Amino acid sequence: MLHIILYQPEIPPNTGNIIRLCANTGARLHLVGPLGFQLDNGRLKRAGLDYRDMARVWSYTSWSEFLSQHPQMRLWAFSTRASKPYDRALFKKGDGLLFGPETRGLPDPVLERCGPEHCLCLPMVSNSRSLNLSNTVAVGLYEAWRQLGFDMSI
Repeated sequence: MLHIILYQPEIPPNTGNIIRLCANTGARLHLVGPLGFQLDNGRLKRAGLDYRDMARVWSYTSWSEFLSQHPQMRLWAFSTRASKPYDRALFKKGDGLLFGPETRGLPDPVLERCGPEHCLCLPMVSNSRSLNLSNTVAVGLYEAWRQLGFDMSI
């Protein structure tokens, strides 16, 4: 299986879109708080449509709680500050793809915990700031899933 980890997500429709993405790919979704919204938020529900019941979603109050429950999970951090393109990673079943909050990205201590060899970026033209979170998650997840042969048991 593959895991999507959203670190302190802020925008309900992005998380709703990612719930839908996870439901359609079989990936597990982990929401690491504090969240910028309530899980019963109407915009979250609209974006996720009726996929919430099909997705496997876990919530954690903090980064330390997530790490304590998943100490062996290999993490790939996606960041605009990384230099390694996402398609150079060699993904394995059980990997976690980690994404930061929409307005500020992953903090340095989280990136350092992953290590520079596990920090990935999506290439963009110069003078670009960032891509939408749900788009970035989709690109990263589909590349990892492609490398795993689109195995439906992820």
